[in-house]
Amino acid sequence: MKKLNVGLISVGWMGRLHSRAYLAAAHHYPEIPVRAVLARAADPDQRGRDHAVDVLGYAAAVADYREVLADPDIDVVSICAPNFLHREIALATAAAGKHFWIEKPMGRSAEESREIAEAAASAGVTTAVGFNYRHVPAIARARSLVRSGALGEITNVRVSFLADYSSDPLGALTWRFERARSGSGVLGDLLSHGFDLAQYLAGPITRVSADTETFIRRRPLPSAGAASHFSRGTVDAPTGEVENEDYAVVTARFENGAIGVFDSSRIAIGPHAEYTIEVYGTRGSLRWDFQRLNELQFADDASGYRTIMAGREFGDFARFQPGAGTSMGFDDLKTIEASLFLQSVAEGRQIAPSAADGWAAAEITDAALRSAETHQWVTVPRVAGTTTFDA
Repeated sequence: MKKLNVGLISVGWMGRLHSRAYLAAAHHYPEIPVRAVLARAADPDQRGRDHAVDVLGYAAAVADYREVLADPDIDVVSICAPNFLHREIALATAAAGKHFWIEKPMGRSAEESREIAEAAASAGVTTAVGFNYRHVPAIARARSLVRSGALGEITNVRVSFLADYSSDPLGALTWRFERARSGSGVLGDLLSHGFDLAQYLAGPITRVSADTETFIRRRPLPSAGAASHFSRGTVDAPTGEVENEDYAVVTARFENGAIGVFDSSRIAIGPHAEYTIEVYGTRGSLRWDFQRLNELQFADDASGYRTIMAGREFGDFARFQPGAGTSMGFDDLKTIEASLFLQSVAEGRQIAPSAADGWAAAEITDAALRSAETHQWVTVPRVAGTTTFDA
């Protein structure tokens, strides 16, 4: 069994999840002819380095990610650093000839995402992008229903990604609220998932019309070390301006003629992570909600929706649970993603969501931002490279 030595860049929540997913992939996908070995992690914070070695099981940890890339024994790299470091690290990783798995949004803009995708293609390295909602077994079933024609001609798609992680006005002004370090706000953070998911089910989006708003315009400046969605300031702390959008609404046209309606909020009070997609056709419709990820609602006659529990016939469900009614969770989706990345590397072909997929989602995000500024419809450019959403 061939071993692939893993280098991790940034030992935050997502880096820890990547690490667990690599190890879990060996249990759930034993036929993949490679095994991931947690070799070297990089994090500027000593606590992160200690966690990587003492808890996650990395053989070594360093402060500078460049040491990971310079190590000739490292085969694959997980890039889990904040958005503003993605381009720098991804370009360096491609230049080092390392295959990489990067979180989304891949770049702060379509331009950065294009650079990353083109660098990976030029270097001949395999990539994966963290579009984990694709990997839900219920979504696998939804895709097969749409692509088989069970819904008839697709007429319209509705996507809503509503979250409350920034609903508190005392939520600290971390890098996520700064254009220079985050890029867009909720469009890149959440709705990039929605754009990818919609294209994965219903095909390419060709043009968009959008509007955005920032409802909480100022936030308390963060204390030292505050970096997460959930960092909180104090009432008497000095404040700074929020530079990107809290809410976005997008109308879209698909290549097949269907109409899409998207909206997303990071300040919604009520939903914690209500990520929904609905697909309507001339013969039926379906509906899925991340908060009930093991269920798919499906209608193909006038009697209305019936709820179908994910089971052995839904995607990779049987690799995790023995039968319907026993639920999968978020971490399992990243295990599927890790398996697709490892399989892609082992076989030398793109199976996991690719850097080109990340670029495609970024082009929709940028088109939506331009539309919100100009109040006009904006055409979404088609990207070069191997995309997997329409494969």
